Amino acid sequence: MESFKIDITRFYESNILNYFENLQEHPLNLFMLILDVLIVAFLVIKLFKSIRHTRASQLAKGILILVIITWLSGILHLYIFNTIMTAIMNWGVLALMIIFQPELRRGLEQLGTNQFSKFIGIDKNNEVKTKENIYRIVIAAEELAKTRTGALIVIERDIKLNDIIDTGIMIDSEISPQLLVNIFVPKTPLHDGAVVISDNKIAAASCMLPLADDKDIARELGTRHRAAIGISKETDSVVVVVSEETGKISIAKEGTLIADVKEETLKKILIKYLITIKDIEQEKKAKVTRFRKLYKSRKKE
Repeated sequence: MESFKIDITRFYESNILNYFENLQEHPLNLFMLILDVLIVAFLVIKLFKSIRHTRASQLAKGILILVIITWLSGILHLYIFNTIMTAIMNWGVLALMIIFQPELRRGLEQLGTNQFSKFIGIDKNNEVKTKENIYRIVIAAEELAKTRTGALIVIERDIKLNDIIDTGIMIDSEISPQLLVNIFVPKTPLHDGAVVISDNKIAAASCMLPLADDKDIARELGTRHRAAIGISKETDSVVVVVSEETGKISIAKEGTLIADVKEETLKKILIKYLITIKDIEQEKKAKVTRFRKLYKSRKKE
């Protein structure tokens, strides 16, 4: 026990104490230490988030336990056990590289790709992502129209639709044509109601929308179209509707319905209202902010 305390003291003096004395002599190293710790912490957190709820998480726990046991056996002078554990660790790294060769190769191939950028938190430009999702929505609408499958897709803009999302089933998934088509397949649990797209994700399905009860709305319009007009009137959202009876695609915006929209027109309208108009509004807000700042600075002078 006495030798154990001596080893701990020696380790403290030769490593930790000397390191902090070195930091006092070279203050710049403190900044590098903080940066080093932040980078390692960031990568570790990202790694654990990416492997959480996967088989790799169980493997990571096992490796961590082996590392701790090997370290403790060295400190406690369990020489035979430590030698065995060290050998296992050395050969274990090689074994892991052989066993997980496909995963390691895939990970290296993803360096510099969108997947790796997403892993470290550098996602695609929002405008590019929105445009890609618009194309996916259009593809889904066309597929649904071909089979005359009724659909109602609400795309959130500036006004949040949390109260509408709360009425449905949470999904929180990336947008894909296959998923959108599958949601609206008749006699499936989620087909009845609307899909809400928020922040470039499918937020929820089977959502309930307010119906427009205006007397000037054509009587032949069904519940889906009335719901689309209703939500577009109450919010600034854009709604894509596929008719179950005719297979025609319509789009609702600002309380009005544009019926029988073709693929290219649908694409242009969605780009206009989800990207172009939003950019113009943001530019106007930025100009107003700049003008106010300039006005205040001149007033002080």
